[in-house]
Amino acid sequence: MPGGCTPPAMDLVFLLVLALLRQDVVALQLLHVNVPPYAIKGDSAPLLCSYDLGTGKLYSVTWYKDHEEFYRYVPKATPSQHSYRVEGVEVDTHFSNDQKVTLHNVGLKTGGLYKCEVITEAPGFPSVYNESYMEVISPPDHDPEITGKEKIYASGDIVDFNCTSGKSYPPAKLEWYINGEKIAADSEMTIEQHDLFTSISTLRLEIGPNHLVDGKINVRCDAIVELNRRRHKALVDVRGTQFSVQGLASLSGPSLLTIVANLLLRRLLVVA
Repeated sequence: MPGGCTPPAMDLVFLLVLALLRQDVVALQLLHVNVPPYAIKGDSAPLLCSYDLGTGKLYSVTWYKDHEEFYRYVPKATPSQHSYRVEGVEVDTHFSNDQKVTLHNVGLKTGGLYKCEVITEAPGFPSVYNESYMEVISPPDHDPEITGKEKIYASGDIVDFNCTSGKSYPPAKLEWYINGEKIAADSEMTIEQHDLFTSISTLRLEIGPNHLVDGKINVRCDAIVELNRRRHKALVDVRGTQFSVQGLASLSGPSLLTIVANLLLRRLLVVA
């Protein structure tokens, strides 16, 4: 066919063009998307998106929260960055660019699924993306409080201790320790108020000689806030309260009430 390409030659040209078109797709790589697994309420949170354009040219970088666009960077636009209103998301544009977005004043509604998408220019506008989840934590606002403690106990006494955590999100898990040994609680409950939780735990303990160490009983309550997401456990915050009280112990185990009654009886007999 004079003056034209033969079918085999046309096939070769088509394959070369296709290879060139696919070159950018292969070259564009999303190296990593780094989203903090958790952020503390009131703090700032950096979102990182690292990529390799290869031979391509950047068209845009877009961030989404729960599939809603909240930030876009387009190098050829003026201004190059733009943020959109999404509940719980406040972008600090002064500390944001094509590879980093800074969220400030993190709140409980800031938690969610974050996705970074990178797109290169024509031909084809190939894109790559990845996503990761962030949860917002509000640690307890004060140490746990123990109520029900007295100054002195005797073997045989039955004591009810209550431990109340500060408000937090997620709810704090309360753990009891007697003389450093972990012991199971008798009852637990949580109270929700304005998206924050207060945990309350009750421990009923019958004082025995084995509870007294050097004549004292050490009682501790720990409030633990941790995450359990996608099989990854993260310890976020631990606060503890402990106290020691005097103890009276004997093998027969008389209660404090019995001791006091005996003393009063002896005094009455002496008076009589």
